[in-house]
Amino acid sequence: MKMIDCFPTNKIQDLKYRVGRVFPFGASIIGEGVNFSIFSKEAASCTLVLYHHNDKDPFVEIPFPEEFRIGNVFTMMVFGLNVETTEYGYRFDGPYDPGKGYLFDKRNVLLDPYAKSISGRSVWGRTPDPEKPFPHRGQIIREDYPWEGDKPLEKPINELVIYEMHVRSFTCHPSSGVQHKGTFAGLTEKIPYLKQLGVNCIELMPVFAFDEFENEREVDGRRLVNYWGYSTIGFFAPKAGYAAAAPYGMEADELKTLIRSLHKEGIEVILDVVFNHTAEGDENGPCISYKGIDNRLYYLLDENGKYYNYSGCGNTMNCNYPVVRNCILDSLRYWASSYHVDGFRFDLASIMSRDTDGTPMMYPPVLDTIAHDPVLGKCILIAEAWDAGGLYQVGNFPSWSRWSEWNGKYRDCLRRYIKGDAGAASELCRRIRGSDDLYGGNGSAPSINFVTCHDGFTLHDLVSYNEKHNEKNGEDNRDGTDGNESWNCGIEGETDDPEVLLLRGRQMRNALTILLMSRGVPMLLSGDEFSNSQNGNNNAYCQDNEISWLNWEQLEKYQEHFSYVKNLIAFRKAHPILRAADFNFAHNDTGYPELSFHSTTPWQFDEADPGLVLAFLYAEGREKYKVERDCFIYTACNAHWEPHYFRLPIIPSGMKWHVAFRAEGESFEPFKEPEMEGFEGIEVEARSSVVLTAW
Repeated sequence: MKMIDCFPTNKIQDLKYRVGRVFPFGASIIGEGVNFSIFSKEAASCTLVLYHHNDKDPFVEIPFPEEFRIGNVFTMMVFGLNVETTEYGYRFDGPYDPGKGYLFDKRNVLLDPYAKSISGRSVWGRTPDPEKPFPHRGQIIREDYPWEGDKPLEKPINELVIYEMHVRSFTCHPSSGVQHKGTFAGLTEKIPYLKQLGVNCIELMPVFAFDEFENEREVDGRRLVNYWGYSTIGFFAPKAGYAAAAPYGMEADELKTLIRSLHKEGIEVILDVVFNHTAEGDENGPCISYKGIDNRLYYLLDENGKYYNYSGCGNTMNCNYPVVRNCILDSLRYWASSYHVDGFRFDLASIMSRDTDGTPMMYPPVLDTIAHDPVLGKCILIAEAWDAGGLYQVGNFPSWSRWSEWNGKYRDCLRRYIKGDAGAASELCRRIRGSDDLYGGNGSAPSINFVTCHDGFTLHDLVSYNEKHNEKNGEDNRDGTDGNESWNCGIEGETDDPEVLLLRGRQMRNALTILLMSRGVPMLLSGDEFSNSQNGNNNAYCQDNEISWLNWEQLEKYQEHFSYVKNLIAFRKAHPILRAADFNFAHNDTGYPELSFHSTTPWQFDEADPGLVLAFLYAEGREKYKVERDCFIYTACNAHWEPHYFRLPIIPSGMKWHVAFRAEGESFEPFKEPEMEGFEGIEVEARSSVVLTAW
């Protein structure tokens, strides 16, 4: 017996249809039909437009009868569709008055904001057909992926070592050695490498659907594109051009296979998500979806219908309007449940704390809702706690003890210290101990510590360039930040000078040593473990070429550096004291303070001293941390241009000091460190660092 709401009542051509179900929004397969549901508050009418795959013109258009509109939702169930070959969109009619924010135009076919798959860019870089006026069409997918018992891993965030990467850049270079370069499948092939490195969480730069041909141009014979993807078209669909199987409609399955395969190896997946703006831009931008559905609702507009631009990309999403807030929440729930994603990093998240008029809010509803949502209850939530409108909230982001933050203050302080800025050492102590001045009673887990990320210099370039070199972006080197806190070690750019190269290697390892020895959650930029360079470009958002692609030949060239980073990660995993999330530094079962700071003389560090040397000691007690033995971890940092002798703290009788790491390149696996010949002190070379253990 058929259920009453699955029995067709209307007919057009060979298709039968009836009033649909309001929820869920989007296109959903229900029994023998497809349920279409879409919201518009101010539209006068709506028409469902259906295409056969790749056809220029629709094969049928079905206006929603008035009785198919429930409140402000248009809903229809259509029977007889071949879901494998059907694409769809909508026409909305209503007032057109840009000065008041109305942009309804029934000539436009619009993309469903809830589309789970989007056609038109199934092969990366394939030039779009200018004869197709509606390039981004919704497609219908079956939610039948065989997960084989997989679920999100739900690791405590303080246990993570995060590895930020771009899907295409990671394997696109000819040297990557994978079959499906630049794709989810190619990344799946590289999982053994990630295991070897030791990271247990990857953070993928945007994988939501976007258009690489947005703002396409040619500069000096190079085609520049929207490479990074921080310009979302649809919040529910993966970027088809990142999937080798996308021409067969299998991009969702390919991404799910990647996530399932990573989970099998104990590696979590965080998605970098962009809810602060969309690809529709300002009043001169295209009308793809939201503008033509409910422009005044989805975007922040002034009294003249102009777009507020807190994103720096033309428009700002009206994130705290209830319907937009629900759309964001539905998207996050979908990725957590249907893709088993472990967490999210929110681009320019401070925008999400702005009211409908752009005013910063004390308790933004969208952030509150996300923090307390039951489906997202175990998801990692990371905010980029600033926006392009000047709202900087690092250490002050509305968190409800759920949100973590990219700690930009950690990045800036560590960069200043390693290049020798006087006074940076005192602040660095606060950053090393987990930024207790910023996160107070929430512990160190909210602090995502990093030295480099996609946005800015790579680690190699941080120690090789004083200035950005973005000329190949075609913007006269105006784009990208000027505040790099970088130092080229004496020569700008690439060099064969052996002394400069040795110094650069030490500087990179100094930064990584302090990063992995700090409380908080460390994040590495992919390629930094083998000295990847972007030739001084600190804003490679448009470069789909060797500037952005990881050159895997560097891995062999910088094998010593790679081993150093791998051993640092293994060391962090072996010592739970480094991952502890609390700010309790009192004496523990070792009889020593859990974390203490020193100068070249034990126990005598003066935070008011503008000096360039510091040392810090962790006392890891076997009772508290459930480890085999007590262990002391001593890190000596010398950012001065002269060597310094560090006297070591006295340790319990019977324990011996061992050398774990020297920034010159020497590193060892945990508890295989060689004993020191002496025990009273150690000389640390100029602009270098040393890690010692005592056990």
